[in-house]
Amino acid sequence: MTLFAGHDREALRATWREAWRRHRDGLPLAPLQAQLADIVAMHPEYQTLLEDETAPEGRDRSPGQAESNPFLHMGLHAAVREAVATDRPPGLRPAFEALLRRAATPHDAEHVLAECLGETLWEAQRAAQPPDGEAWLERVRRRSTAR
Repeated sequence: MTLFAGHDREALRATWREAWRRHRDGLPLAPLQAQLADIVAMHPEYQTLLEDETAPEGRDRSPGQAESNPFLHMGLHAAVREAVATDRPPGLRPAFEALLRRAATPHDAEHVLAECLGETLWEAQRAAQPPDGEAWLERVRRRSTAR
């Protein structure tokens, strides 16, 4: 079961907005809200979108466009954090720890995992197959040992 199973796109985006609003207002946060607020805090470029209650919920963007989808980007951060915390697929946590030793910041290391996950998801979508956790892990391992 994933963190956001059963939610539609608008509900997911509202969850991000609410977590950030509660953080900004100094209100108590549930554990998931605290994690989401932490991810938003690492991305000041997305905060205005979340703070503007009159803004549309966010534009969807096609692959290849220069501007990424902020909700997808932040969602990938949440996904890699969950995967590292549960060491799923097995071996992901040690590969992430290897990346942490080489990366300038933990955020940069998360980006590597997110990029590898994005490639894995894209590949699965093209093949109309479920994502291959071992392929994701192998991509991460290659990046964690690359010079």
